[in-house]
Amino acid sequence: MSTLRIGAAAAAFGRDLDFDLRRIGTLVDHARRSGVGLLVLPDAALGGYLADLRHPDPDALPPALEPDGPLIGEVARMAAEMVVCVGYCEADGDDRYNSAVCVNGDGVLGRHRKVHQPAGESIAYRAGDGFTAFDTPVGRLGMLIDYDKTFPEAARSLALGGAEILACLSAWPTSITNRAPRMAQDRQSRLFDLYDCARAAENQVVLASSNQTGALGGMKFLGQAKVVGPGGEVLARTWSKAGIAVAEIDPAAEIAKARRVLSHLAERKPAAYA
Repeated sequence: MSTLRIGAAAAAFGRDLDFDLRRIGTLVDHARRSGVGLLVLPDAALGGYLADLRHPDPDALPPALEPDGPLIGEVARMAAEMVVCVGYCEADGDDRYNSAVCVNGDGVLGRHRKVHQPAGESIAYRAGDGFTAFDTPVGRLGMLIDYDKTFPEAARSLALGGAEILACLSAWPTSITNRAPRMAQDRQSRLFDLYDCARAAENQVVLASSNQTGALGGMKFLGQAKVVGPGGEVLARTWSKAGIAVAEIDPAAEIAKARRVLSHLAERKPAAYA
């Protein structure tokens, strides 16, 4: 048995990169004191997300950062022995991507560019083109960003690539088209939780879901960070508040237990899906 403490963070981030780095440092320190080996920070933790999802202001976009630049290096230094996933706006020449990077003190372990784009996000970012699982000191991981987890094929492709843990990094807001008087009644709040549990259960993997909190421009973010087991059960959560949801689990053992009788990946019928 090899247990792992997984932390999924809910916190607010904005355009001030110095502030964002300090907040990341605080979250890493808190996670380390809790014995966390894998910490999943929100999407756009470095530089913040869009202030308007439908009509992004081209002059007020998040700062575009080099994928091997000093800020990513600083997060890796903070991580040290811990594995940390963090989201940022990636610069690639004149193009921008909504990206995530997984690091520890040795450097970059994996990267992902968000593939699925909602509403007006394509005005601000180019889309990524694939999903790749990768090995880390805490197991084989795959990363999803925001809207990616709406699509079963995205998580399934990572699971088929051997990912035991899905790190889902989000800057997921309340509904912008159908405002609810209370968070509990919000459509996007319900979907956020539904997708987290469904993606874990249908692939029989562990899922760590981070999200932003607070507000930026017209966007109000949900929080609701959580760790989900391979049966779709929520092991720890922050609800709508800022904080870190921490759960201790043996991913390999729990996945083997979940797949002992019904193994969804092994029992697929790909020829029937065309």
